[in-house]
Amino acid sequence: MRESQFLPTTREEMLQRGWDAVDVILVTGDAYVDHPSFGVALIGRWLEAHGYRVAVLPQPRWDTPEDFMSLGRPRLFFGITAGNLDSIVTNYSGNAKVRDQDDYSPGGNPYFGAEKVKTAKRRPDRATLIYANLARAAYGNVPVVLGGIEASLRRFVHYDYQQGKLRASILTDAKADLLVYGMGERAVLDIARRLERGQPLHGIPGTCERLTGRERDLLDTQCPGASPGPPLVLDSWDDIQNDVSCFMAAELAVDRHARALSNVPVLQRQQAMWVLQNPPAAPLTTAELDVVYALPFLRAPHPAAGDVPAYRMIRHSVTIVRGCSGNCSFCAIARHQGPVVVSRSRESVLEEVRRVTRMPDFRGTVSDLGGPTANLYGTSCAKASPCTRHDCLFPKVCPSLRTNEPVYLDLLEKASKVEGVKHVMVSSGLRMELLLRTPQLLSRLLLHHTPGALKIAPEHTEPEILRLMHKSGAGVLPQFLKKCRELMEKEGRTIRFTPYFISAHPGCTLQDMEALAKKIRSLGLAVRQFQDFTATPGTLATAMYVTGLNRDTLAPLHVPRGGRERRLQRLVLESMRPREPEVTPRPQRKKPPDRRRRS
Repeated sequence: MRESQFLPTTREEMLQRGWDAVDVILVTGDAYVDHPSFGVALIGRWLEAHGYRVAVLPQPRWDTPEDFMSLGRPRLFFGITAGNLDSIVTNYSGNAKVRDQDDYSPGGNPYFGAEKVKTAKRRPDRATLIYANLARAAYGNVPVVLGGIEASLRRFVHYDYQQGKLRASILTDAKADLLVYGMGERAVLDIARRLERGQPLHGIPGTCERLTGRERDLLDTQCPGASPGPPLVLDSWDDIQNDVSCFMAAELAVDRHARALSNVPVLQRQQAMWVLQNPPAAPLTTAELDVVYALPFLRAPHPAAGDVPAYRMIRHSVTIVRGCSGNCSFCAIARHQGPVVVSRSRESVLEEVRRVTRMPDFRGTVSDLGGPTANLYGTSCAKASPCTRHDCLFPKVCPSLRTNEPVYLDLLEKASKVEGVKHVMVSSGLRMELLLRTPQLLSRLLLHHTPGALKIAPEHTEPEILRLMHKSGAGVLPQFLKKCRELMEKEGRTIRFTPYFISAHPGCTLQDMEALAKKIRSLGLAVRQFQDFTATPGTLATAMYVTGLNRDTLAPLHVPRGGRERRLQRLVLESMRPREPEVTPRPQRKKPPDRRRRS
């Protein structure tokens, strides 16, 4: 295969390769962009590297199964994802207002048809469910495998903020064969190999299965000794419907289980069936992660996609780390990517930087050398025995967390010296409490790798809200700002910050927001980025929103649900936005009279 080829998206492109059929069809709600930041491209290239014929079906019409039949019957399975984001997050704002912009669609247009012409939505609500049904309608006996962040975070009973209600597992709703949760390289490859050999799809690490009541009753006796203990049984759909506090109990249990990397299976009864979560797939090692990012990505949108806004933001970026040990209440990264931080090798990162410099539109700036949390790169745990918490930054930085300042400094230094590179920026999120422990790295970032302003995410200033958010204490922000300003003052320079805040988080009152505003003013910060809390699936903050219970004490909690209170909290932050300088219009000169003789 030539490196210049995209994965085929049409029958014609298959025939150009000499293929009359494919092994796997990957269906996505996003435009097809062959870049490692897009999940479908990553999984597609991974399967391709292991000898499978893979096609991509991007943004199919969902009022007919015809698009699902256009590539023919896949030999092994349909792999279905809503895209890089949950489809409800893509389609609706945090206040359930329809979005008229979709950064993962051609031209940012969320509708089929011409620009700004509102016909059918490109991406349906709960796209994973719709696509699974269409795949079944097209080829009823082909296995259907769900994956991506939407499926991963909706694998158990979950809250849908657009509908404002709890829903059952997307696996049982879709009646799919399997659901891959977390980062799917190991699980997807195992699925393909088993189907190729005619083996059953049971017990695959990193997957969820549907069980009948009889299969669930046999589970304890069928696999004696297969796990360190009996299955963890979560509160069921009926339990949660009868007592909403059971939703918090289930989410807390899933959170503890995920952070402990437990090999105990998890069970939850839905309406008529059970969901069985098999033990997690092991995180990729550094060497394996290097292999994934060395795959022959074209780092470009498919020609049929044209301009894709999300691609413009990341085209010259390089991911250096996967996973997050921060475990913030409102964030699903730890549950999806995992709480174990895996860093790529320096050689792998530098080789990708070299590939970026060969892109025809590269002008010398690597836009980001980062990941979910950029300065977790190179971190590790000093404990001799395996950690069961994987919660390294709350309530303060764990003494067993080892930061490796020299290795990140060395990476930044060498990336900056790659031929053709003029600037290397770090635009990903940075944890302030870790930067306070690495002053040389902080100084280097401020002086050489900050694109205009340093992005920080304090989220809030009030101690109780920070505790509910599972963030470090209120003293971190003023300490960090003071340190940054001192460092820049020594250099005779000033620093601008772009802080990010969340309003209307569970537990937050209007008085808390007014206190935040007062502190922000006293710290000399301007508010440029903020959003209302969004109750997305798979987070403990959403469990607090739904149940009205404190995640730690289970005591009743104030939750700003109504539109009026949420709007008032947001207005506190909007009032603090820096005003754009007024531009005085230039006086227009009068045109001299036309003295030419008229014919």
